[in-house]
Amino acid sequence: MWTKEITLMIAAGIRDTLYMTLVSTLCGYILGLPMGITLAVTDKGGIKPNPVVYKILDVTANIIRSIPFLILLILLIPFTIFLVGKSYGATGTIVPLTVAAAPFIARMIESSLNEVDKGVIEAAQSMGADIFTIIWKVMLVEARTSILAGATIAVGTVLGYSAMAGIVGGGGLGDIAIRYGYYRYRTDIMFATVILLVVLVQIFQTIGMRVSNKLDKRKR
Repeated sequence: MWTKEITLMIAAGIRDTLYMTLVSTLCGYILGLPMGITLAVTDKGGIKPNPVVYKILDVTANIIRSIPFLILLILLIPFTIFLVGKSYGATGTIVPLTVAAAPFIARMIESSLNEVDKGVIEAAQSMGADIFTIIWKVMLVEARTSILAGATIAVGTVLGYSAMAGIVGGGGLGDIAIRYGYYRYRTDIMFATVILLVVLVQIFQTIGMRVSNKLDKRKR
C-alpha cells in the first residue's frame, strides 16, 4: 500500500536528487568553465594557440568522458572517501558526479566559444584589448545564450547520472527506484520515481530554454 512513509520517502528522494544535481552541476562548472575556456583559447584557431596545453586538456577530457559513469563511480570510491568521508548517499555521490560533469561541460563551453563570430574578436584585438578582456567581455558575453542552453543540457545529464548512482546507494530517486521499486518488486514506486525524474528534467529544460530565449538578442 502507498503509505505516508512512502510519500515522505519520495519527497526526501526529490530533495536529495535536486541537492546532488544542482551542487554537482555548480561544481562541474567551477572545474569545466576554465577548462573549456582554455580549450577554446589554446586551439589552433584560438586567440592564443598552444598545442601542448590543448592536447593535454583534450586527452584528459576524452579519457574521462569515455569511462561509463557507473565504472567511474566505483573507481573514484577511494578519492570520494578521502574528500567527504563516505562514498554513499547524496553527498558521497557529488564527487563522481562532478568529475563526470566537468569534461562534458568543458566541451560544451569550448563549442559555445568557438561559435563566436571571429570578426567580433578581431575587432576587440584591433582596439588593443588583452586576452582576458576578450575572454570575459567579448567571448563569454557573445556566447552567453549558447552557454545557458548548454547548462540546461548539463543539468539534465547530471540528473540522469544521479539516478544511475542509486545502484550503489547514491541516494535520491534513483536509490529509491532500485531499493524499493526493483528489489522489492514495487512497480508503483518504480513508475513514480521515473515519472518524477522526467518531470524534473522537463522543468529544468523549460526554465533554461525560456531564460536562454530572453537573452538571445538575435530573437529580439
